[in-house]
Amino acid sequence: MAAFTPPGWPAAVPPPGSPDWEQAAAEWLIDLCPPDFRGYPVLRRHPSALAWLAGQHVEASRQAMARALGRARADLVGILTPGALDQVLEAVEQEQARLIAAARGVDLIQQSLSGGRHVPRM
Repeated sequence: MAAFTPPGWPAAVPPPGSPDWEQAAAEWLIDLCPPDFRGYPVLRRHPSALAWLAGQHVEASRQAMARALGRARADLVGILTPGALDQVLEAVEQEQARLIAAARGVDLIQQSLSGGRHVPRM
């Protein structure tokens, strides 16, 4: 039977149980983190810890984008033209969507790293 990945599973990560899936998951997770995290070998040795830290970083980034979206008009009026401001708001909304998807992927990987199984729903 082919491995099942639930909706939201990162496309760059093979299904749990596949050869080297944990290494691929670690690569995907480290890409969500600040670049300096690559300098900590302990995070590569402990993918569960890396997943936890990636989740913390993604959540903080999501909160920052929500705050930015709420403040952008007030803070940037008079600095940007209306068209440019609309483009900035669109970029922030796209980033929010990316972060929501990333958070879902991190959660699914964390579940799999801790032995959770994903079963398709009928």
